[in-house]
Amino acid sequence: MECIDIVRHYDFNIGNVIKYIWRAGLKHEKGMNDRDKQIEDMEKAMFYLKDEIEMLKRKRNEEKE
Repeated sequence: MECIDIVRHYDFNIGNVIKYIWRAGLKHEKGMNDRDKQIEDMEKAMFYLKDEIEMLKRKRNEEKE
Protein backbone atom coordinates (compact mmCIF):
# COMPACT_ATOMS: atom_id res chain seq x y z
CA MET A 1 0.00 0.00 0.00
CA GLU A 2 1.21 3.47 -0.84
CA CYS A 3 0.84 6.52 1.37
CA ILE A 4 -1.00 8.39 -1.40
CA ASP A 5 -3.74 5.73 -1.30
CA ILE A 6 -4.50 6.75 2.27
CA VAL A 7 -3.89 10.50 2.34
CA ARG A 8 -6.09 11.27 -0.66
CA HIS A 9 -9.07 10.54 1.62
CA TYR A 10 -8.15 13.33 4.04
CA ASP A 11 -7.98 17.10 3.89
CA PHE A 12 -4.69 18.90 3.22
CA ASN A 13 -3.42 19.23 6.80
CA ILE A 14 -4.29 15.73 7.98
CA GLY A 15 -2.97 14.25 4.75
CA ASN A 16 0.35 15.98 5.31
CA VAL A 17 0.50 14.80 8.94
CA ILE A 18 0.07 11.22 7.77
CA LYS A 19 2.59 11.66 4.94
CA TYR A 20 5.33 13.09 7.15
CA ILE A 21 4.81 10.52 9.91
CA TRP A 22 4.76 7.72 7.32
CA ARG A 23 8.08 8.74 5.80
CA ALA A 24 9.89 9.82 8.99
CA GLY A 25 13.06 7.74 9.16
CA LEU A 26 12.60 6.31 5.67
CA LYS A 27 13.42 9.24 3.39
CA HIS A 28 17.01 10.28 2.78
CA GLU A 29 18.22 13.67 1.61
CA LYS A 30 21.61 14.48 0.18
CA GLY A 31 23.62 16.69 2.53
CA MET A 32 21.49 15.83 5.57
CA ASN A 33 22.04 12.97 7.97
CA ASP A 34 19.18 10.52 8.41
CA ARG A 35 18.43 11.47 12.03
CA ASP A 36 18.10 15.17 11.15
CA LYS A 37 15.82 14.30 8.22
CA GLN A 38 13.66 12.19 10.54
CA ILE A 39 13.41 15.08 13.00
CA GLU A 40 12.56 17.49 10.18
CA ASP A 41 9.74 15.22 8.96
CA MET A 42 8.29 14.90 12.47
CA GLU A 43 8.47 18.67 12.95
CA LYS A 44 6.62 19.17 9.68
CA ALA A 45 3.95 16.71 10.84
CA MET A 46 3.57 18.73 14.06
CA PHE A 47 3.28 21.96 12.07
CA TYR A 48 0.37 20.62 10.02
CA LEU A 49 -1.30 19.07 13.06
CA LYS A 50 -1.07 22.34 15.01
CA ASP A 51 -2.42 24.23 12.00
CA GLU A 52 -5.40 21.87 11.81
CA ILE A 53 -6.10 22.29 15.53
CA GLU A 54 -5.98 26.09 15.23
CA MET A 55 -8.29 26.01 12.23
CA LEU A 56 -10.80 23.86 14.14
CA LYS A 57 -10.65 26.21 17.12
CA ARG A 58 -11.32 29.21 14.87
CA LYS A 59 -14.32 27.46 13.32
CA ARG A 60 -15.62 26.54 16.77
CA ASN A 61 -15.30 30.13 17.94
CA GLU A 62 -17.03 31.44 14.82
CA GLU A 63 -19.94 29.07 15.45
CA LYS A 64 -20.32 30.42 18.99
CA GLU A 65 -20.68 34.00 17.73
